[in-house]
Amino acid sequence: MRRFINILLFKFKNHDSAFVQNEQAALRSTIHYPRSTINYLLSTIIVLLATTACRQDMHDQPKLEPLEKNSFFADQRASRPLVEGTVARGQLRIDEHLYTGKVNGELATTLPFPATKEVLARGQERYNIFCAPCHDRVGSGNGMIVQRGFRKPPSFHLDRLREMPVGHYFDVMTNGFGTMYSYSDRISPKDRWAIAAYIRVLQLSQNAALSDLPSEQRSKLENK
Repeated sequence: MRRFINILLFKFKNHDSAFVQNEQAALRSTIHYPRSTINYLLSTIIVLLATTACRQDMHDQPKLEPLEKNSFFADQRASRPLVEGTVARGQLRIDEHLYTGKVNGELATTLPFPATKEVLARGQERYNIFCAPCHDRVGSGNGMIVQRGFRKPPSFHLDRLREMPVGHYFDVMTNGFGTMYSYSDRISPKDRWAIAAYIRVLQLSQNAALSDLPSEQRSKLENK
């Protein structure tokens, strides 16, 4: 009996060994792909998986064409009015007198608006800020900049400058003159005119004659 069992075990052992050898031979006969091919296949799979995650939200976003009907708004217009101030309106510089200081190509002899008390006060304020550093507070040309060694501007009280039309001062502030650069980017046209009016006040303050006063005030001074 023992001998019979040993014979069976021997046969099974030989059978398993043959089976293993056959499987190993089959594996060895399997086709082997190059590493580059495997990498290419893996890359392709990754790309395909990545593209499935892409969405077309920017391409398919909800939008309206110009002048298209839109029920969302009460007037049913897709094109909405522009925000106030987006497009400049009413700012065309068609007033030659106001924006160039000239009338029919000649320097203006008058202001483009009345020289009120408020205008003169504004002119004094702007003059003290932008002009006084060179021209000083009374317009004699001895400002602090000049005292520090810079070129002295002419006095506003010279006869030739007192005889200049008021548009001359506006033109100089706008375009510059000599060593003085343009102030057009710093001072608005209306403020330039206010300064020009105040320069006339300075000139009168140093050179006014009794005949320049209104008759009522002149008579009061004459009676003193």
